Amino acid sequence: MRPYPAELEGQITLRDGTQLQVRPIRPDDLEREKAFFHALSERSRFQRFMHAITDLSPELLRRFVSPDYERELALVALHDDRFVAVARYAPTDSPVRAEFALVVADAWQRKGVGRALLERIAAAARRAGFRALCGSILDSNTEMLELTRRLGFVPERREGAELIVVKPLS
Repeated sequence: MRPYPAELEGQITLRDGTQLQVRPIRPDDLEREKAFFHALSERSRFQRFMHAITDLSPELLRRFVSPDYERELALVALHDDRFVAVARYAPTDSPVRAEFALVVADAWQRKGVGRALLERIAAAARRAGFRALCGSILDSNTEMLELTRRLGFVPERREGAELIVVKPLS
């Protein structure tokens, strides 16, 4: 397993001038991840997990904060030492394709956090050797559909109420 990728640490400046720390998630973030999840609205949790979910199992929480940095990555944006967004990628069945997930705290949506993290995740996936980044987005998640469209993702196929979008990383 690759060690913690400290080279991915940095900052982002939002449109309103707010500075956020960005870094890879770490095992000691378990309580931050748990608090972040519980602070999300039902709507945000539903759009991220694509079904009603009220809690994360201890196993899933541990998995979320302990990625195998060789194959997957999760970046967090923090303000006052609290998560305000989490973006991640993980490999799919294809060795050249990764799937992303992104969730932004309700109070931080529409401020540029999601865009900044998704751009960083895409760049990290490209450096890791992936040639495409894809994601499943609910039809009702118009904000995420618009964000991915602006970042160059294109619809690939539909699976029920989900649209699969993909972006070449070459």
